[in-house]
Amino acid sequence: MSEALSRSSAGGEARRALEAILMVAESPVAPGQLGELLELAPSAVDELCVTLAAQYAASERGFVLARVAGGWQLQTAPDLDAYVERYVLDGQSSRLSAAALETLAIVAYKQPISRAQVGAVRGVNVDGVMRTLQVRGYVEEVARDPGPGQAALFGTTSTFLERLGLDSLRDLPPLADFVPGAETVEAFEQGLRPPSQP
Repeated sequence: MSEALSRSSAGGEARRALEAILMVAESPVAPGQLGELLELAPSAVDELCVTLAAQYAASERGFVLARVAGGWQLQTAPDLDAYVERYVLDGQSSRLSAAALETLAIVAYKQPISRAQVGAVRGVNVDGVMRTLQVRGYVEEVARDPGPGQAALFGTTSTFLERLGLDSLRDLPPLADFVPGAETVEAFEQGLRPPSQP
């Protein structure tokens, strides 16, 4: 067997082994762990995954290979979410409420943050919502405030990154994209002021 053919078949085996591992993985698998399993350098694993991701995208498969939460994971193609959601959530009510989504956004952008701080931003008690987010695995206690009372400080989890399809918190959209401009705020304030008396 020629050296080129041997290299080609070894590369094919690594690709197939990578696909098999990712098919059964319940969460994203780090390049380092994949490298150990496949006896490849993590950089070679990343290159292989990028190549596979491009091949899957080009052939318009029902799944994609995505880099999320510091690892690689097979996921359903984003444009097919409606079909998958219908299948998975049929008869279930597992969507987060608006209050839970608001609370999760505050934790994501301000972490580490205490329950009281989240409540101050939202203007309501968030204990129940925070418990729900913890049970769902989206937030967890990450530290303790060194101040009086040593309040628990919360942050998002790798499950949060995985569900949003993000590799790290740096991939969150900038908050400035969601803040209205000065003219909009001024116009809004003008509309709220009572009419001046003659």
